[in-house]
Amino acid sequence: MSDAFALPLEVRELGYEVGGRRLLDGLELAVCAGESVAVMGPSGSGKSTLLSILLGLVRPDSGSVMVAGRDVVALRGRHLAEHRRKRLGMVFQFGELLPELSPVENVALAALLDGVERDHAYDESRKLLDELGVPVTETATSELSGGERQRVAVARALIGNPVLLLADEPTGALDESSRDHVAETLFAVPGARGCGLLVVTHDPAVANRADRVMHLEQGALAGAR
Repeated sequence: MSDAFALPLEVRELGYEVGGRRLLDGLELAVCAGESVAVMGPSGSGKSTLLSILLGLVRPDSGSVMVAGRDVVALRGRHLAEHRRKRLGMVFQFGELLPELSPVENVALAALLDGVERDHAYDESRKLLDELGVPVTETATSELSGGERQRVAVARALIGNPVLLLADEPTGALDESSRDHVAETLFAVPGARGCGLLVVTHDPAVANRADRVMHLEQGALAGAR
């Protein structure tokens, strides 16, 4: 990873108000390359809003969001979409996969939409799935277990070699065994790939795998360790 990406994420003085309520108030956060950070907090505290701002889907009232050295808040239109596509990976709680496609097709599709040549996209998809312990078969993704589907979602998020990987309650819909397997897979990513990882979760068993655990309280982040 180049020096420019040594700090995949740096959030400064982030503020956001909705419905007369100050949801984020001077929030500060930095995630280093190879580091994992978990964010916890009660429902309604602003965790999902924070992720939406980091993705450039919601524009804050104040502050900056530096992802790989560029301020997401200042980007617009195709420049924002391109930066998000090339620098960010996202894992959703329910995977958001296309159930009728195979795991290989789901992962390769993200690369194909980014203009990657078909054979290369499929080769990289197979390598990622194998690395993450997902059977490389033609089985429809809907036929996989919940844990396997989430590992497919992780592979899809990684296909573009993101500088920053975000995850929103990635184990929230899984049983305990699947949760542990997916969490182990996810938190191994920063060390293996040198990217930053930010995970939003309600589950202390998942959060405690992170290098740092932060709590979102009264619009700001406080560190637990």
